[in-house]
Amino acid sequence: MSTNKKQPPNRPRMIMRGLLVIIGAFIAAYGLETVLIPNNVSDGGVTGLSIVGSQLFDLPLGILIAVINIPFIWLGYKQIGKSFAIYSIIGIASLAIGTSLMHHTPAIIEGDTLLVTVVGGIILGFGMGLALRNGGALDGIDMLAVLLARRLPFGTSDFILFLNVFVFIVVSSVFGLQGAILSAIAYFIASKVIHIVEEGLSGSKAFQIITTEPVLMVETIRDRLGRSATYKEAYGGFSHERFKEITCIINRLEETKLKEIIHEIDPKAFVTVFDVAEVKGGNFKKNDIH
Repeated sequence: MSTNKKQPPNRPRMIMRGLLVIIGAFIAAYGLETVLIPNNVSDGGVTGLSIVGSQLFDLPLGILIAVINIPFIWLGYKQIGKSFAIYSIIGIASLAIGTSLMHHTPAIIEGDTLLVTVVGGIILGFGMGLALRNGGALDGIDMLAVLLARRLPFGTSDFILFLNVFVFIVVSSVFGLQGAILSAIAYFIASKVIHIVEEGLSGSKAFQIITTEPVLMVETIRDRLGRSATYKEAYGGFSHERFKEITCIINRLEETKLKEIIHEIDPKAFVTVFDVAEVKGGNFKKNDIH
């Protein structure tokens, strides 16, 4: 009789994730204190509100970040889980400590608004993305957006956008309209960098191909790209025709080459392409091309 045993926690991996969350938080703090804040540029979310509060009431930014995020950490614990809440506590506490330690660090860029928003957004996004990739969040507004999206007929991204519009209106009361616009640009750049860091630069694509030449298509993909593919039986909803649907996972660098192969073999093939955030298991290893 076989029994399912619960896997013991991988402590070295957990410690490494915690360290990476801390490193990500300190990188984000560096971007805030040496690029954005000295040039009157803020961030979105709870961090943006904390920056405004720090400027208005002359309170330490780190304390505000920690205090304002408390209800959102509880929200993350209830909605996402204990592990996420613990890593988020580590990340937010590290961000708060980092901003306090780096508060008097000289600005690395001054005056050039375009350079400030780009460099600040990249540094901030890299730090936040590193924390998120390892299971922790540095800002609680995303957790609130997830909860609201579940209760109301709107998407999570819609709520994140709406909540940050409110934040940047508040930012404009302290940094002015130009500061709010620059803050929105920096936040946009940071969000794109977060996406890249979370998914990795390589990324993967899934191709689903319906063609009249399935055997030749699979053989050519294998010979020219060194990639395998799978078949799936499918039926046309209108014609009731039976055919084979090909699924192939590739990295982003191979996308153009695969499209060329498809067009060469069957220009009329029906193709759908999906972004793949992560590939695990199976045999995704690339075969040698002869």
